[in-house]
Amino acid sequence: MAAQNLRVAFFNAELSRKGPGLLLRDIASGNDPQVAAVQKIIKLISPDILLLSDFDYDAELRALNVFNQRLGAARYQHLFALRPNTGMYTGLDLNGDKRFGTPKDAQGFGYFSGQGGLALLSRFPINNAEVQDFSSLLWKDAKNALLPSWPDGSPFPSHKALAVQRLPSVAHWLVPVQLPSGPLTLLAYQAGPPVFDGSEDQNGKRNHDENAFWLRFLDKPQSAPFVLLAGANLDPADGDGRVEVIQALLAHPTLQDPKPVSLGGKQAANPSHKGNPALDTADWKDPYPGNMRVDYVLPSAALKVLDAGVFWPAPISSDSALADRASRHRMVWVDVELP
Repeated sequence: MAAQNLRVAFFNAELSRKGPGLLLRDIASGNDPQVAAVQKIIKLISPDILLLSDFDYDAELRALNVFNQRLGAARYQHLFALRPNTGMYTGLDLNGDKRFGTPKDAQGFGYFSGQGGLALLSRFPINNAEVQDFSSLLWKDAKNALLPSWPDGSPFPSHKALAVQRLPSVAHWLVPVQLPSGPLTLLAYQAGPPVFDGSEDQNGKRNHDENAFWLRFLDKPQSAPFVLLAGANLDPADGDGRVEVIQALLAHPTLQDPKPVSLGGKQAANPSHKGNPALDTADWKDPYPGNMRVDYVLPSAALKVLDAGVFWPAPISSDSALADRASRHRMVWVDVELP
């Protein structure tokens, strides 16, 4: 790839484990089949910038460093991660089940602090001094927040809970990267699922507001080209989420949707779904929820898109089993020409 061209990718690799240190153990062992599959996909697609989702965080980034080392010649020179909201203890009942200390009572669902975070791998320097971390934003402080309530209109699950509940389920970041042609801003996030709740629609409303945060953010002029790397957990046509917010992001005038496709997604179509199956990025249980488009790489409108795709090989491909072994999600990648 020429120096002025850049491949950017998002991959919900589902590498999270249910205890601290377990991911590091599995990576370091060198014989975990899922880790090996994820790494092989990274080598095949070879993005210059990769945002991994559902990757366990530790303060010294040991798991991420060993993972990168195990990539061999494909390794990245610059790594970045911050503590996510997943598993962050609150001491409160955040989901209204009158229990305390469960994974659902953390700032973001998690069995331990840092479970299933975000990790950025880049071949270009990251401007750490200019990073903005929006992960501590309180949900109640988000503009036009759709806060959940009980049938009588009182806050769900309690006033105390909403006073501390953060908006991001995992993390919302702005990360500047310095390319040979100039700065590129990465807008990175992973939203929680809009399901697994009750009639109050706590998760559906939170997912909506996590995605809507970027709509508000993009209303402000951006000084550099940017790419939105989005684990939106929301399909624009199918599923139980509030689809209007992802539709608005895809249609935002500052963004462009390259509409990356795959043959595997097309051939795994769910007949009852309305969306184009070739655009799907997650291979979930059929018939419900079925396959969906929930992962996105959206360049700013000023960038020229050269190519895009989803790593979802057709069933007859020798790489089909590789994709299945790695994750229910598929890597999404976009090639852009830098100005």
